[in-house]
Amino acid sequence: MNAAISLLPRAEVRTEVRIPLRFADGFETTARVSTFRHLADGAEHLLLSFDGTSQSDDAPLVRLHSECLTGDVFGSERCDCGPQLREAVERLSIEGGALLYLRQEGRGIGLYAKLDAYALQDAGLDTYEANTALGHGEDERDYTAAAQMLDAVGVRGIRLLTNNPDKVAQLTALGITVHGVVPTGVHLTAANARYLRAKRDRTGHHLDLGVA
Repeated sequence: MNAAISLLPRAEVRTEVRIPLRFADGFETTARVSTFRHLADGAEHLLLSFDGTSQSDDAPLVRLHSECLTGDVFGSERCDCGPQLREAVERLSIEGGALLYLRQEGRGIGLYAKLDAYALQDAGLDTYEANTALGHGEDERDYTAAAQMLDAVGVRGIRLLTNNPDKVAQLTALGITVHGVVPTGVHLTAANARYLRAKRDRTGHHLDLGVA
């Protein structure tokens, strides 16, 4: 076991169940959903595994997806979370790998605070400025539990499906070897263009937005 992971509390898989998934556009697949004991933050995170047809046991494709009730469930276009979730599930269903669904609403500040931040964005602040104006960090997400989950299912080397360099940096520091980064699509709309520009310009997300 990597030394960095060995310093963490040892997480265990507590249950695993197969769940059929169906998205609003009709796309269907099946995932094995795992729950865990002893995660560092005590939250109820999930790991969804997909068999696919070209899965790499040495470095499976992995997506860390932070929960976004407004985008994932209600289809809000203020962010790109819903389309990223949909894209990730299809890609993983084809290739195989895992999606970690992390209960980190609003980049870790919670649902109510995220909606408060929306109000400040409507008044002119960007998504990061709004968080700090509320007394939070720009991004309070911590991926310790994600590293524990991967370790618990025997995965210590991955290819990461992301545009966010912080995910790569945190997982690497926690002892997960990131063999490569696979970019997600750019889900640009008129409603989320300002949000995506802030992610690109303030925190270095790898997003080709053209002149948006």
